[in-house]
Amino acid sequence: MFFGGGGFPFGDIPGMGGPGGPRTRGASGPVNNKRYYEILGVAQEATDVEIKKAHRKAALKYHPDKGGDEEKFKEVNEAFDVLRDPEKRKIYDQFGEEAVKEGMGGGGGGGPADIFDLFGMGGGSRRGAPRERRSEDVVHKMKVGLDEMYKGSVRKLQMTRSVKCASCSGSGSKSGKRYTCETCHGSGVEMKLRALGPGMVQQIQQRCSRCGGGGYACPPADKCGQCDGKGLAPEKKVFEVHIEPGHRHGSKVVFRGEAGSDSPDVLPGDLIFILEQKEHGGFKRIGTDLFFEKSVSLLDALCGAHFHLPHLDERVLEVASTGVIKPDSWACIRGEGMPIHGRPFDKGNLYVHFTVEFPDEVTPKQAAALKAAFGGPTPNGAAPMAEVEEVRLLPVTDIEQEIKARREHERRTGAETYDSDSDDEMRGGQQRVSCAQQ
Repeated sequence: MFFGGGGFPFGDIPGMGGPGGPRTRGASGPVNNKRYYEILGVAQEATDVEIKKAHRKAALKYHPDKGGDEEKFKEVNEAFDVLRDPEKRKIYDQFGEEAVKEGMGGGGGGGPADIFDLFGMGGGSRRGAPRERRSEDVVHKMKVGLDEMYKGSVRKLQMTRSVKCASCSGSGSKSGKRYTCETCHGSGVEMKLRALGPGMVQQIQQRCSRCGGGGYACPPADKCGQCDGKGLAPEKKVFEVHIEPGHRHGSKVVFRGEAGSDSPDVLPGDLIFILEQKEHGGFKRIGTDLFFEKSVSLLDALCGAHFHLPHLDERVLEVASTGVIKPDSWACIRGEGMPIHGRPFDKGNLYVHFTVEFPDEVTPKQAAALKAAFGGPTPNGAAPMAEVEEVRLLPVTDIEQEIKARREHERRTGAETYDSDSDDEMRGGQQRVSCAQQ
């Protein structure tokens, strides 16, 4: 009645098997949800740690730079990208590879109920299904060294969380009965009146003072001795935080449902560790590239430098320069930067910034040797000039401080008063006039 006798006005309905829509799940046959596991050589029940170890082994075996198969290497990274993500892995296990590549959601979708939901016409029980309540996530910031983000490490941390009491199964009572709070009648909130002035009051809503917002309050005679009637008991647990090669500042390590609960009636939240990179004494990081400051002597800059560079994974790189190193110049060592997260055998570049140390003084003998080596001019070879005025160079230790001092000197002496735009324009105009008259 809404769309006339010709059916839906928008053509075939996606998911209904029409020529314009995707195939239905029943028509596509059995799902392929084993290939990614076979590529990495692990079982479908493998843990995250086992999958990571298998990926490292397979990536090293098939890496193109190690003489491996490039296509196989891409398949290994594709499989790891899916299986390392809990949500993608769940979809892959349930619906197969095609569902992951099409970006399918966890509910499957694609049926007529989605169309009715789209138009706000109901049509599915999912539309009215209540969402499960979850406790707040717990977030911790963790300081991590650059060397840990380079080679990976494991941190063990002990956390105290609130979990459902094992003695009373979260009821808070010895008998196992749940008692509704008489103050808030199970709502978790109570109403209070606050006086604002003569004859004026305000009604405010606040968390129940008796049950703390839980909606349940156990009488003292039936309180559980383990949790004191709260239904939650403290528990200590040690977590292993895996810092993977290539992790960046701000990366998150998430433990699903491990943060504990605010109430026995809600699901536990997630425990989230946010990595904060500490400053390193030798290296700076930008993305996947590393930067290193190196100072060389004037002799090494002219004749070639040879030095050892300690890397973040305790390797020592032997570096030899070819040619002249100019002050404030850069050089690149390819493939020695930070690992790419998820592909630890692919790395960025390492850039070296050179500064040249000049000697404080040169003896006459050294000066003569330098002139002889580089063909410097001699005093007798200088071209005659009409007027020669001898000046002296004074060393400047800090150019920024020098500039600030000069500006302050101009301000005190009034030199800046005569340096206005109008004066410049006037002088420039007079000069142009005089030039025109000539």
